[in-house]
Amino acid sequence: MVITTFLLLSGVSLFAAEDRATNPRPASSEQMQWFRDAKFGLFIHWGPASISGAEISWGRKDRIEAGGTELQKVPADVYDHLYQQFNPVKFNADQWMALAKVAGCRYVVFITKHHDGFSMWPTKQVRWEDPARPRYYSIAETPFKRDLCQEIAAAARKHGLKLGWYYSTRDWTHPDYLKGDNRRYNDYYEAQVSELLTRYGPVDMMWFDHAFGDWNQFTIEHLFQTMYQAHPNLLVNNRSARGLNNIPAGAMRQLTEADYDTPEQHIGQFQTNRAWESCVTMTKCRNDTGGWSYRPGEPTRAFADCLKMLVSTVTGDGNLLLNIGPMPTGEIVPEQIEVLRKMGIWLKQNGKSIYGTRGGPFVNGNWGGSTQRGNKIWLHVFEWSGDTLRLPTLERTIQSARLLRGTKVKPVQTRAGLEITLPKAQQDPVDTVIELTLAPVKTGHSPGAGSPQL
Repeated sequence: MVITTFLLLSGVSLFAAEDRATNPRPASSEQMQWFRDAKFGLFIHWGPASISGAEISWGRKDRIEAGGTELQKVPADVYDHLYQQFNPVKFNADQWMALAKVAGCRYVVFITKHHDGFSMWPTKQVRWEDPARPRYYSIAETPFKRDLCQEIAAAARKHGLKLGWYYSTRDWTHPDYLKGDNRRYNDYYEAQVSELLTRYGPVDMMWFDHAFGDWNQFTIEHLFQTMYQAHPNLLVNNRSARGLNNIPAGAMRQLTEADYDTPEQHIGQFQTNRAWESCVTMTKCRNDTGGWSYRPGEPTRAFADCLKMLVSTVTGDGNLLLNIGPMPTGEIVPEQIEVLRKMGIWLKQNGKSIYGTRGGPFVNGNWGGSTQRGNKIWLHVFEWSGDTLRLPTLERTIQSARLLRGTKVKPVQTRAGLEITLPKAQQDPVDTVIELTLAPVKTGHSPGAGSPQL
């Protein structure tokens, strides 16, 4: 099989890090470095909705947005009172974060508030004044009461994981959401974001999940200024204003696109000039598009599928944010634990071809893909043409080639391309990883700007 080459684009710093608190712009290449090196993160959707087994937020009937009708399973009055039963006595933040570390994840993103409006930390922002309704609609009003965000933040730091908070700007139960000029809700949600960024120590990412209404109903620029004042190196995804009408062109549009793209439930396209992260559920629901929160009876993706998703994102120069949905007890589904542990075993053996690499120089596809760092290229081969893989030529000479587990491979380089032959017995059924070591660049050789220098 033959694929096409792709010239890698160099990153450009748009502003100095020290200016970010007062001049919000997308992060510099230096600020993005840890994220682009990390490659693998763990997404965690959890909350009182797990008691119902229906999809988080979307499982609620009679909500303000009518989409996803096939997911609506729980009457609104029942759904809104699930918090009164939420008592995950087997929750252990240290065990969760230790599992993420064992899996090879370098960061975690935890759902602090989804579209249903329930806060997984003891917020001080009042939701209802009505004595018949919960004043704060938060974890403090459950039988459990403990501050989940505090425990997760502490455990993430203990295990050396970067920390991200997911926060849904849309809120289907707040009485002031999209009412009039939206000022009361706007003040409410910005105050909640400030709580998340000032209570729990270092926060590395804010992961927003859409907003609706009109640009003039929100003070997005003020939101970003507030966030960067709290954490100048904070990374923000591209959904803080996604869904709003009449977003101004130019600087404001650039501001809302923020630092990285977020393809959902599919692997993003090969893209090296801007960071991206595919978020995908480990639960693969059979009859709907859910699977973010606990869905009993629905299948877990096989290890081979999850591994191919990780490799396909990394060879495309992106990150994979793989989602789990813990059970109401606070335990993680055993099948998901098994897959995560297998991911960790594979990454211990093959991590040098994943972490700290960039996608390319070959465009990935059904055949597999490639990563690179320094004078190394790693080929990740999913499909062979018999015993042979054919790729476009490289400008530099391959000095040596081997399977990452040690067996030597003999590549054939010609002007027409690169050919590698490997007996079927030595091909991995999921991903054959081949390490190419390139000869030093000849003196006087100066690849043009944006060249992969291969």
